Amino acid sequence: MTICMRTLSTDPSVARSGTSDPYCIVKVDSEVVARTATVWKNLNPFWGEEYTLHLPMGFHSLSFLVMDEDTIGHDDVIGKITLSKDAIGSQAKGIDSWLNLTRVDPDDDVQGEIHLSLQLLEGPKKPTLRCQIIEARDLAPRDISGTSDPFARVIFNSRSAETSIIKRTRFPHWGETLELELDSEGLSEQQGTVTVEVWDWDMVGKNDFLGKVEFPVACLHKTPLLEGWFRLLPLGNNEVDVGGKLGALRLKVRLVEDRILPSMYYQPLIDLLVESVEDSSALTMLEEVTTVESRQDVAMTLVKIYLGQGLVVPFLDYLNTREVNHTTDPNTLFRSNSLASKAMEQFMKAVGMLYLHEVLKPIINRIFDERKYIELDPCKIDLNRSRRISFKGAVSEAEVRDNSAEMLQGYLTSIIESIVSSVDQCPSVMRVAFKQLHKRVEEQFTEPENEDVKYLAISGFFFLRFFAPAILTPKLFHLRDQHADTRTSRTLLLLAKALQSVGNLGLQLGHGKEQWMAPLHPIILRSVACVKDFLDKLIDIDHDTVSEVPQRAILLPSVIVKEGYLHKHKAEGTQLLSRFAFKKRYFWLTSETLSYAKTSEWQVRSSIPVRCVCAVERVDENAFQQQNVMQVISQNNDGQLQTMYIQCKNVNELNQWLSAIRKASIYNERMLPSFHPGAHRSGKWTCCLQADRAVPGCSRTHSAVTLGDWSDPLDPDVETQMIFKQLLQGRDKLRKKYLEMPDDDQTSNKEIRINSDVNPDGAESIPQLMKTGQSVAARLLVVIEDLEQAHVTFQHREKEDTPSVILNP
Repeated sequence: MTICMRTLSTDPSVARSGTSDPYCIVKVDSEVVARTATVWKNLNPFWGEEYTLHLPMGFHSLSFLVMDEDTIGHDDVIGKITLSKDAIGSQAKGIDSWLNLTRVDPDDDVQGEIHLSLQLLEGPKKPTLRCQIIEARDLAPRDISGTSDPFARVIFNSRSAETSIIKRTRFPHWGETLELELDSEGLSEQQGTVTVEVWDWDMVGKNDFLGKVEFPVACLHKTPLLEGWFRLLPLGNNEVDVGGKLGALRLKVRLVEDRILPSMYYQPLIDLLVESVEDSSALTMLEEVTTVESRQDVAMTLVKIYLGQGLVVPFLDYLNTREVNHTTDPNTLFRSNSLASKAMEQFMKAVGMLYLHEVLKPIINRIFDERKYIELDPCKIDLNRSRRISFKGAVSEAEVRDNSAEMLQGYLTSIIESIVSSVDQCPSVMRVAFKQLHKRVEEQFTEPENEDVKYLAISGFFFLRFFAPAILTPKLFHLRDQHADTRTSRTLLLLAKALQSVGNLGLQLGHGKEQWMAPLHPIILRSVACVKDFLDKLIDIDHDTVSEVPQRAILLPSVIVKEGYLHKHKAEGTQLLSRFAFKKRYFWLTSETLSYAKTSEWQVRSSIPVRCVCAVERVDENAFQQQNVMQVISQNNDGQLQTMYIQCKNVNELNQWLSAIRKASIYNERMLPSFHPGAHRSGKWTCCLQADRAVPGCSRTHSAVTLGDWSDPLDPDVETQMIFKQLLQGRDKLRKKYLEMPDDDQTSNKEIRINSDVNPDGAESIPQLMKTGQSVAARLLVVIEDLEQAHVTFQHREKEDTPSVILNP
């Protein structure tokens, strides 16, 4: 699922000050998975943040809470939008529209599940309804302490019975049996509904609703004993549309739901793609059926597939060669959003993000910290926003411009020097890909007047599509946790413009409308020689430097996926649960270990092997009276579970670390199905109040919920499934173009099937005189048909395994 949030528009009456400091929280069911940056003092914020969420098939809804950040006290809720899984999935192209915010109704804001059994007993006099209320989990917190005081109530017609109240928990264990005597006449009509409700008991005021489950009596006649976990549902009050008075949120949400088959079914398609690196036929056909809307997704998927196969350089070489050979005007080379351009962009993000951070992060941090007022455009200079430069009087426009030029020159010089001195830091696979690109361009454009085209082709990707966008929006490249304010954004924009001119080797200077950028022209022109020298050194590398051995992850084990200061809970002892027991430590995460030390320079490190991680989950706030705490549960050599509690500085950092560690441990075999979101203190768990420290967890783990980004592990089955779907959509187009067969799918498929059975290699699948492209097309159509049939088979199996009565899906 990909989510893109745009703009919020709110009524000034929402905030007492006439403005707000809005941010948005994204929740999957009850799990907070993402938080946007805060846009300060703005009723019409623009976030432009995009999230790719990997979700379990069983999720129910996606919620967006727009919050108003308060420095003191709790943040205020401005409004909420909830989209059900069915609502998102019903839109083939996704949702892209303005949606009005609604008020948060506590009766509709429910979460969690209840474990119970329901049985209809035929007695000698009257039938009896027996309901065993066992336990509940992940209930909504209704009290200020972050917990609830839940009790359950079973209702049928006018009769009801209640369990006892369990104080201060969201994970109650009742283990109680409730019985209701029923009216046999009313029951025989098989009408009515048995309702089980969960409430939060309050000493003062009315009780708070926590959710309900409904069972039609007709189901009890068909299935006398019902038992299991059931999702709690809201009261179902109709939400009153407040007409946009709370504001509106523009959302772009698209749900992609796939059934992933076993690897053996995808191998024929993988084989065809691998072969196409040599003959390019299958890739050409895929490119022909790729739509403009799906081009970026296809590009990223292909990059991952060929990275996993160790063939990413030949793959990119094929696309780039095809693009270069079809370009007659060197000024238009790679200027469109072709598959080659998109693939190169995604490739640089996949393998070069750590390199980008190493080169740019110190300079970006400096710009954010200094927060200088910089402006070169005379139409935008605001003398009131600039600091007094001298004591002689008011600051003039010329002084502001000169001072701005000086500061920009300093920043730009630092950026250029950092880039041109980073040859050895650049990943080898990037350097080899650029070397191949340089060779293809040089072979195509041999004229003396096109001498610079070979440099422009590389710098166009390197500077214009990689470094310049990262400078313009550092948060989207994970260089910063927050968006830049207005002043810093302007500085970054000016620097990004200047770096684009550097990437263009200064060829367009003085020809545009922005003549006020002239103070930076000398430094841009002086950098051209060192940029060319840098590009020459960048491609001075042997192909053998890059290993062609397939990798199961984009990042090598020794590469640090994530690092930074966190607060670790002290080892067990007398102060285990003291709120002051968290100590600052520096953490490193690679695909092999999660390690930590007192500082980043400290040589002595403690570590947990990633293969031993069993769960990575959030911790309830009331466990330590601290926010943004997570736990990493691992298993030692003796098979015992050990828990390390770690506190992050904010919810964004928490989400990033949760997602990173979950991805690193995604292939572990000993992942736990449940965990304790609390801590064991005073002889019991703070979450479920159970005394036994070794009792199984009271909440389900969320290992399937992660944020998609450049550090995602490679998953060839998922990636090949995406390519299969793209080919399936273009199957008819391929058949008409290459095979020239009738539209009768059954006849054509049958002919292809018969011929392919004669020779698995597909050589006899079509007449002997058929061209190579037709032969590959025939093989490709057979592969598509086989995968389609496999999906149908697995779908039928799933239906056969599904129970006939689903009360609460």
